[in-house]
Amino acid sequence: MKKIILLATALSVAFAPAAFAKGCLKGAALGAVAGHYAHGHAVKGALAGCVAGHYVAKGVAAKKAADAKKADTAVIPAPVAAVPAAH
Repeated sequence: MKKIILLATALSVAFAPAAFAKGCLKGAALGAVAGHYAHGHAVKGALAGCVAGHYVAKGVAAKKAADAKKADTAVIPAPVAAVPAAH
């Protein structure tokens, strides 16, 4: 049973899109370590970490996109022409 779960996890990570895999791999690594120390639940920890890592990566990407959009729509004041002094 563990071999089937491990194989399914490996295949899902191998064929996942790059954006999903980026957050998933980091989360899965941390989750596996945490799960290992929680009485040998490394696979469950890796799966939960993958989901959590994807969620965090998605939020970071959304924030970066919002910041980029905000920077693109920033109003730049027009230069003010110098007014000659009256004598």
